[in-house]
Amino acid sequence: MITRTQIGKLKPKVFISSRHPIPACFVADLVAQPQEPSSVQQALQYPHWLQAMQAEMDALHSNKTWTLVPRHVKMNIISSKYVFKIKTRSDGSIERYKARLMASGFSQQPGLDYDETFSPIIKPSTIRLILTIGLSHRWSVKQLDVSNAFLHGDLQEQVYLAQPPGFEDSSHPNYVFHLHKALYGLKHAPRAWYLKFSNYIQQMGFTRCPYDQSLFYRTQGSDILLLLIYVDDILLTGSSSSQITKLIAYLSTVFHMKDLGDIHYFLRLQIARDESTFTVT
Repeated sequence: MITRTQIGKLKPKVFISSRHPIPACFVADLVAQPQEPSSVQQALQYPHWLQAMQAEMDALHSNKTWTLVPRHVKMNIISSKYVFKIKTRSDGSIERYKARLMASGFSQQPGLDYDETFSPIIKPSTIRLILTIGLSHRWSVKQLDVSNAFLHGDLQEQVYLAQPPGFEDSSHPNYVFHLHKALYGLKHAPRAWYLKFSNYIQQMGFTRCPYDQSLFYRTQGSDILLLLIYVDDILLTGSSSSQITKLIAYLSTVFHMKDLGDIHYFLRLQIARDESTFTVT
């Protein structure tokens, strides 16, 4: 084997000495670029992050995620934390500042505040099957996104969460949250959301496929609808465009859902369509 060193094509590494200053243009870009805070204390110093945290708390309150209860010595109280993320557009500009309240699921105790955690995932062959069926019948394949999917899941277990720092209730700062709905970070949050959606969609006449638990179908006369779900991403296709439109509108009244139109990007697959083919990369 002949290496690049032997033929003289290996480029030497270039190291920047600390004695040589970084060009001013690079310094300006680093200073101008907003940073994601590493702690709540740091985030509270900036109005845009404080607004994002307050918006998250307001959404959880409106969703009736919890009730405040007195702390008890026999409770397994799970700690909470905020996770911060700057959402950007395709051109790199800032779309919004996002703060998500997370539960520290590693402190949960099996048999006490969680039991089953399994939630089905899509088989890659099922995705190809849906695309093939839609293409062969010239059906439109729609893509939906469920906002804050895990927050819709109902909890059956007794789960208690510590109030997040900086947002303690002024009247009861030592109380804890008794969770009625799931939060991101809980071990059984994916399962709770899947069961909630699965039960609801089956009440609408859909049948769960025995070969892939993520696939649901419904037949009404000569019309058929196929629905594929993976966490908060949904593919929907069928023989009746009007039935698809009605289903999207109805689901949007129950779950916070975005209609992303025809499929273009699904589970890290970029999908382009023409009259006779799907191109998947």
